[in-house]
Amino acid sequence: MAFGDSLTAGVSGRSYPEHLQDLLDRSPFLYRIDNQGVSGDTTTDGLARIDNVIAVHPALVLLEFGGNDGLRGIPVTSTQENLDQMIALLKAAKIPVVLLGITLPPNYGPDYVKPFTAIFPTLAAKYKLPLMPFLLLHVYRGPGLMQPDGIHPNSQGNEIIARDVFALIQPLLTPSKR
Repeated sequence: MAFGDSLTAGVSGRSYPEHLQDLLDRSPFLYRIDNQGVSGDTTTDGLARIDNVIAVHPALVLLEFGGNDGLRGIPVTSTQENLDQMIALLKAAKIPVVLLGITLPPNYGPDYVKPFTAIFPTLAAKYKLPLMPFLLLHVYRGPGLMQPDGIHPNSQGNEIIARDVFALIQPLLTPSKR
């Protein structure tokens, strides 16, 4: 399950979970991606929806939240606590979690951006989770890979993100006989 905000949901064109499904379909892994991304969601919204994720008991959760918290200036401690609670609940339900991090534009200032960005490696270390520290690492500066808003990747950018995520999760997947 891909669980997150607009970076997971996709805003225009194909989302990274859709491209990830394409990669899975061409691989020896028989998994179906359930895209539970909701545009505009904060970590508070994710925490409010976590019981729905647990009820489905997916084989793996790709957890991607925080960008909207940061863009709204929500206290870093609140964002971290919400993510921590989501991870703790998923782990208690014995659902593997992969943490997909995000950072903020530098104009938010180092006093906010540095602790915000540190949330993801801190939680990954605490829970021993696979981590992609910055989901947009290979696309945010790529010409023609971002939408005009400069925040969301376009379909081509999401294809690159899907490859990055696939490389991260591949060791966690079990091949199936076709």
